Amino acid sequence: MCGRFAITLPPDAMAQLFAAQPANDLPDVPNYNVCPTNHIHVVRSGDGTRSLSAMRWGFIPHWYKAPNDGPLLINARAETLAEKPAFRAACRERRCLIPASGFYEWTKDEAGNRLPWYIRPVQGDLLAFAGVWQDWERGDEGFRTCAIVTCAANESMARIHHRMPVILSQDDWAKWLGEEGHGAATLMHAPPEDTLAFHRVDPKVNSNRAAGPELVEPI
Repeated sequence: MCGRFAITLPPDAMAQLFAAQPANDLPDVPNYNVCPTNHIHVVRSGDGTRSLSAMRWGFIPHWYKAPNDGPLLINARAETLAEKPAFRAACRERRCLIPASGFYEWTKDEAGNRLPWYIRPVQGDLLAFAGVWQDWERGDEGFRTCAIVTCAANESMARIHHRMPVILSQDDWAKWLGEEGHGAATLMHAPPEDTLAFHRVDPKVNSNRAAGPELVEPI
């Protein structure tokens, strides 16, 4: 799964990298501790253009009567994405890219303490997670929401956790966004083994209130 991540690239640099038009209400960066229900940067495509906008991290199906009317859907499993009622329409029609500088995952020691790891790209300073999005409205309340698509971990990542985000190479962005017709389903797999690097970080990131660049520094 992916339950926490970091984003440090400025919005104008993200917009340039993704060839996207940035919105005026983008979340502040850097953010070294992006948590579920935060608003995050999302790239989507429509009418021949890409946009970089803010969405609530936590997909809300259209039948929820309130945002907390069911489980918090921050991840969507690649294996069942096209079948689950919550995601199957979004899988076909509303796919997106979610930029991240890296993400966190946890192991446990013999005493059961949670030990955080930071996972980052070996090359470059940005990852593009596959995502799906959904508008949700009830009365005067409304959100544009999203979830990160996850898959079975590759061999190196499996040492830490058995799941990981679907990470898309730049060559695959257009296909995932639906700009190149069909074939997005073929992209929902783990990246090559040499894509990511891992290091332990301070347990202070276990708190969703923690902040600052020290959260990603190796210990």
